[in-house]
Amino acid sequence: MHHIPNIISVLRVILVLPIAIQLYNEAWSSAFVLIFIAGISDAIDGFLARAFKWQSKLGSFLDPLADKLLLGVIFISLAYKGVIPVWLVVLVIARDTLILMGAGFYQWITQELTMSPLFISKINTALQIIFVLAMMYHLAIATLPQQSIFVLQIAVAVTTLLSGILYVKYWIEYTMLYFADKKNNQK
Repeated sequence: MHHIPNIISVLRVILVLPIAIQLYNEAWSSAFVLIFIAGISDAIDGFLARAFKWQSKLGSFLDPLADKLLLGVIFISLAYKGVIPVWLVVLVIARDTLILMGAGFYQWITQELTMSPLFISKINTALQIIFVLAMMYHLAIATLPQQSIFVLQIAVAVTTLLSGILYVKYWIEYTMLYFADKKNNQK
């Protein structure tokens, strides 16, 4: 039973291709439904992992990887279709790449890594999901006011920048602490 959250994360990864196809074909309603299912599955696997203490090291990597892959493909697809600005996609992808590179570098240096997202990162991911769902709702169901879309877009941009900066600070501090501890242990 404790593998259920990881299985749900894998299913979310599997949804990436059908979502990308629906977006490419501008089948907005189908894409909206699949994205909504993926979003609900993210909430369910997180709830199950916490509520039943089914967290695992694999899950701590798999869940955010599924989120990044899914959101990355959606953002790229929507930019490709001219629905959202390219600069926003570049910002989102650059932040995620920076986080992965920082985590990889830290792991390479220290030979250890525990993934725990920063609070601002959770807010950023939630805003990205809300923004994507709002855009899909706008495309598939009913037109939303441009001001609402703009506010969500700016909120995503600001939290993306802020979380990226904080992750860089986080990895630098942890690396410096690692070297300080290593130096102190040699004395």
